[in-house]
Amino acid sequence: MTPLRQPRRGLAAAIAWASAWTVAMATTLAASDLRAQDAGRVLVERREIAMGMEVRITAAATPASRDRAEDAIARAFARIDALEDVLSDWRPASELSLLADRRVGEAVPVSGELMAVLQVALDIARATDGAFDPTVGAITRLWREAQRTGVPVDEGARAVARASVDWRAVVLDTVARTVAFRKPGLHLDLGGIAKGWIAEQAMLVLERAGVTDALIEAGGEIVTRGAPPGQEGWRIVVETARGDTTLMLRDAAVSTSQSGAQLAPSGAGGHEGHVIRPSTGRGETGTPRVTVVGADATVTDALATALSLLPHSRWAALLERYAVQVVR
Repeated sequence: MTPLRQPRRGLAAAIAWASAWTVAMATTLAASDLRAQDAGRVLVERREIAMGMEVRITAAATPASRDRAEDAIARAFARIDALEDVLSDWRPASELSLLADRRVGEAVPVSGELMAVLQVALDIARATDGAFDPTVGAITRLWREAQRTGVPVDEGARAVARASVDWRAVVLDTVARTVAFRKPGLHLDLGGIAKGWIAEQAMLVLERAGVTDALIEAGGEIVTRGAPPGQEGWRIVVETARGDTTLMLRDAAVSTSQSGAQLAPSGAGGHEGHVIRPSTGRGETGTPRVTVVGADATVTDALATALSLLPHSRWAALLERYAVQVVR
């Protein structure tokens, strides 16, 4: 099967694919691989625009289980849409968006899904000393407006937004399942972790339906289970400083962060990337492209962002703590 090339973050958002079913034999497999296919398994694939990008779900199925696989994939996409209503700050009525501008100290009941993501987000924020910070939402809004209008962020507005950024100002009560903010104007942005978590939840839908071999691709996030027909794993091509590297993934996730994948104008004719450095409130453009491989896309998603902003001297401890690897 032709290796899957992992896209740059943001690239898939510009591709307007229609939702469609495709069923294809892995025609590029070597003859020996074709003979190894059990019961003539095929790959069933569906693509939809979700989370602001093209999302692709592929599953292996026998002719007898094809309908079940198609139904499972459809339900996985429905789960993605439902979780966007919880975690997306692009949707004004999402649970996350409705947390904005609450009174300081007000304990707001939240869903189990939002609480689960916030727990992981704050754990990684703590471990990275805020290099990954889910409270950059006010700055993210300014960056998006600059990208939309072509007008650089006003520095006064940036300073105000920067003052609201502090992951330590988010208070979780896991028993009462509430969230409170200790700072005014604090806005959450889970864009650096939610895609990975949502992809993992969509994979759970497939697994519960009996789909054992599948791949979910959402921009810079890829989640795998099992392997395609006749293969030991899913072949993923990623870019590195030394050129392309091919990974063979099975029951693993891979996430990539690149600061210059999306740009907004800045002063003096320059640009800011979409990866925000919380300590400055500015979008980075020169940070390295980082690809992280691990067991859970929730973690690899957030760590790919954090590592791109941290010096290499900090990497080893984080890789060990979260049992992940960087593709070099």
